[in-house]
Amino acid sequence: MIATDVTPPEGLHFVGGGWVRAAPLTPQLVGAKAYGLMRLDALGLPVPPGFVLGTALCREYLATGVLSRHARDLLAAGVRHVENVTGKTFGGARRPLLVSVRSGAPVSMPGMMDTVLDVGLTGETLRGLVRATGNTRLAWDSYRRLIHSYATTVHGLPPEPFDRIVRGRIDADRVAGPRQLDAEALHKVAAESLETFRDLAGRPFPQDPVTQLSEAVEAVFRSWNTPRALAYREMRGIDGSSGTAVLVQAMVFGNAGPTSGAGVGFTRDPATGANQPYLDFLFDAQGEDIVSGREAGRDSSRLPKVLPRVAAELAQVREALERAFHDVQEFEFTVEDGTLYLLQTRRAKRTPWAAVHIAVDLVREGIIDPEAALALLEGVEVDGVQRVRLVAAASDEVLGAATPAGIGVAVGRAVLDPERARTMASAGEPVVLVREEISTSDLAAFPVVEGILTISGGRTSHAAVVARELGKACLVDCRPLHLDASGRRCLFGTRSIAEEEFLSLDGEGGIVYAGRLPIAREQPDAAISQIQKWRAHKRKTG
Repeated sequence: MIATDVTPPEGLHFVGGGWVRAAPLTPQLVGAKAYGLMRLDALGLPVPPGFVLGTALCREYLATGVLSRHARDLLAAGVRHVENVTGKTFGGARRPLLVSVRSGAPVSMPGMMDTVLDVGLTGETLRGLVRATGNTRLAWDSYRRLIHSYATTVHGLPPEPFDRIVRGRIDADRVAGPRQLDAEALHKVAAESLETFRDLAGRPFPQDPVTQLSEAVEAVFRSWNTPRALAYREMRGIDGSSGTAVLVQAMVFGNAGPTSGAGVGFTRDPATGANQPYLDFLFDAQGEDIVSGREAGRDSSRLPKVLPRVAAELAQVREALERAFHDVQEFEFTVEDGTLYLLQTRRAKRTPWAAVHIAVDLVREGIIDPEAALALLEGVEVDGVQRVRLVAAASDEVLGAATPAGIGVAVGRAVLDPERARTMASAGEPVVLVREEISTSDLAAFPVVEGILTISGGRTSHAAVVARELGKACLVDCRPLHLDASGRRCLFGTRSIAEEEFLSLDGEGGIVYAGRLPIAREQPDAAISQIQKWRAHKRKTG
C-alpha cells in the first residue's frame, strides 16, 4: 500500500498504487474509467498511480468556461501525490514525471472524447527523460506525439500539417511507418512540428508543464460536447448533463522499445461469444496507435513468444476480470520494458449473437446465476437474434481478405464518404461504407450502413467496437484495397470497383466479394431455448 498519510482534498480522488479509500465512490462521481481502475487496484492488479477530477468540476467548467482556482489547486495536490508515489518530479530535469490526461464519462463512450498523452514533456524534461531512461528514441517519439496531440486536441489545429511531417520523414528514410523511424529522424520530426505549431497556433509550444496540464484538462472537459460525443450520446440515449471526469495518471511507455507495447483485449470474443482471448497488440507503440483505428494490432501472436511472462499475466487478468465484474470485459493495457500495466476496464460491447452465448456460458461456468444472466440480456431481442452468412459459389469473385471486426454479412453499394452514405441510405439504398481507416468521426453513418470496410485499422479500435455493438459487419486492415478518391473507385490490385457498385462482405471469414451475393440466416437455437427456460422459471417463481 502507499506509504503516505495524505488525505485527498474534497473533489480529488487518488487512483492506483494500492490507495485505500475510506468510502466507496461511484461512476457518476469519478467516471467509469477511474471507477474501474479503482476496482482493479483493489484486486491487486497493476494500475499506474494517478488522480481524478470528478464530473462536478466538468459541469463547473462548462458553465463558466474557466478552470477555477479550486480546480487548479486540486491539480497541484494531485501532482504532488503522484510525485510522492513515483519518486519523480513534474517538470524535473533528472527524473521527470510525465502524465496522461484522459476523459472518463459516467457511462463508457469509447473514443468519443479526447486524450492527451506525454504531458509535461518539454525541452528541459526531454533531456531528463533521456538521462533517466537512456532511451533517446523514446524521448523524441514521445515529444513529437505530444506536440501533435496538443495541437489538435488543445488548440483545435488541423492534423494534416503534422501528419505530412511524419509522412515526409517516413518517405525520406524509406521505412514502413513511424514506428520504424530512429531517434535522429524523430528529432527532426519534433523540430519541424514545433515550427509548424508556432506558425499555426500563433504562439510557441508551451514549455511550462503546469500550463500543459491545465490546458489539457480544459480540452478534455470541452470534449464532452464535441460533435462525435453528442452524436454518440444521442444514438445511445445517454444523459448529457453529467459531464466527464478527468483522469491524470503517471505515463507508462509502450513506445519504450522491443519489450514494450500497447494492447486492447476482450475476455471473450465479442463477436461470437466464444470463450477465448480476443487480443490486439502492437510492440513499441502507445495506446492511441491501436484504439485510433490507424494501425492493426498485428503483434498478438508474437506476444507469448517474446514476452511469455506478460502473456501469462494477461491470461490471469482475463480470468480475474470476469470473476470480479461478473461479465465480459474490454481492457486496455501497456507493457513497458516487460512490465504490464492496466489502463482501463469496462463492460465489453458485443453483438446480440455473442450476448446470448455469453449469458448462457457464464451461468454454466458458475460466474453468474440465471437471474443475473437475464439482466445482462436486457435490451436484447433474444427470440429474434440471428446471424447471416453469405452463400458463396466457386464462381463468385473474391476481391481480397481483411480482418473481421464483427460477425454477419453486408451487401450494399460501395460509398466512399459518410455523408454520401447517409444520403443514399435515407433513400433506401443498401450501403457499404469504404474508408482508409475506421474512425469515430464517421460515427453518424454507422447506424444506417449495412457494413464497413477499411484499408487499415484494428478490430479493437474504438470505432470498430461501436460498429460491432451496432451489429454491423465490419472488415478492417484490408491490405489489397486502395481508394481512388478523385476517380470515385475502389482498387483491389488491378480490379476496379466504381462507387455505387455492389460489394459483399463476409464478416466472419473476412472475405470481400464483388457483386451481390445471396445470404442465409441462422439462430442460436440451443442458447435461446435455455434463456426461455430461465424466463419461464422466473415468471413461475416471481
